[in-house]
Amino acid sequence: MSDITLSAGVRQNLLTLQSTADMMATTQNRLATGKKVNSALDNPTNFFTSQSLSARAKDLTNLLDGIGNAIKTIEAADNGITAITKLVQSAQSTARQALQDGSAGSGTVVESSSSISTNGLTPISGESIQDQARRQTLSNLGFSNGDTITLQTTNTTNGAVAQIQIEVGTTQKVDGSGVVSTVQDVLDVINASGVATAEVTDAGKFKITGSDAETINLSIVDVGGDGSTATTQQTSLAASLGFGTNTSIDLSSPADGDYTDPGETQVTFTNGATAGDADSFSITTQANPASNSTTRQKLVSQFNGILGEIDKLAQDTSFNGINLINSSSAKLTVAFNEKRDAASKSELIIQGEDLTSSGLNLTKTTSLNDTEANNALDELSKALITLREAGSKFGSSLSTVQIRKDYTKASINTLQTGADNLVLADTNEEGANLLALQTRQQLSTTALSLSSQADQAVLRLF
Repeated sequence: MSDITLSAGVRQNLLTLQSTADMMATTQNRLATGKKVNSALDNPTNFFTSQSLSARAKDLTNLLDGIGNAIKTIEAADNGITAITKLVQSAQSTARQALQDGSAGSGTVVESSSSISTNGLTPISGESIQDQARRQTLSNLGFSNGDTITLQTTNTTNGAVAQIQIEVGTTQKVDGSGVVSTVQDVLDVINASGVATAEVTDAGKFKITGSDAETINLSIVDVGGDGSTATTQQTSLAASLGFGTNTSIDLSSPADGDYTDPGETQVTFTNGATAGDADSFSITTQANPASNSTTRQKLVSQFNGILGEIDKLAQDTSFNGINLINSSSAKLTVAFNEKRDAASKSELIIQGEDLTSSGLNLTKTTSLNDTEANNALDELSKALITLREAGSKFGSSLSTVQIRKDYTKASINTLQTGADNLVLADTNEEGANLLALQTRQQLSTTALSLSSQADQAVLRLF
């Protein structure tokens, strides 16, 4: 405190001026910060309430990032489901195409396990294995005049038997231009007979197809040579046509009388009782072996390839390290509030789905014959139902998360607005206050000056 003595008027005007300066400082601070409550000293209730509301708004703002990531994860899963659905529909088209294939091969089939031998054949540039096998001569395959090729079908329903026999060196070609001498000549004679359908596949395999109600027996009899010669020659005939490659079978041993070929056929070798008797082998179909036409073989590869693409697509459908359609064990947890205790927290748990080919119960096919094609169509129809159910589930979850995102944004806005209302200053009001205080300050200064002049009047007495 100063030792200077002031008159009452001067001291009163000085206090007024100091008070005005304090109010101006407060008003200027409010204008600078935009807040009327800058600390707990200004208004404890409003200050701490605003802090609490702002803190919760910040917590919810942090949750928005997680909610946004969840939305993208679900969208990625939905994109994957859409793409997998298209692949399943493509697989359906492939299976239906197999059913429409006229040369389905769903009947009884004899087909060699390997290609017809092309030994002794002069190759032609650019010629396919199929064409080489067709023009292969019977002599190169080990056949000689007098050997016979017999094809017989037996109807399992009415017992009707149909048979054609081709004798090498005697049976005429279909066009009558000479005797049968090549594999193609044999095919032509069989097809012309109506007993069954014969062909050479793209892989050069010998194939005969009958109806579903028929069994097929193909036998070849070697009429020349003694027992040992016939044994060697006979096994060569089997191998040359692609029916088995085991050349060590002893035809004279009853123990080796039967040989099951990998080509789904039963091969039976028979040796004559004495030297010089007929040696033969007989190829008989087992119960409706799985077999394909060339078209179906390609469709099988295409169908299985689609299933592989389903697995790859399911594996690639992830976002931020979470994949909801590659495994049923995957899950996505979306937090909607800042609470972590079980009673108060709000969250959505989205369980993943296994939408791979195995998860959809889709199995690869080996032949796509009529039975397999129909089974595949049944599996694919069920897979589409599963995909639609999964899509509906994720769609519902996406809608829920989107709604909560919008709600969270609105809540943040409400909280922040409420917090601001408690502490923010009205700049218009504070501006007017500052103008009034500046006027008051000027008036207080003038009043102080007048008071000082009154004290100075004493000097005139001297």
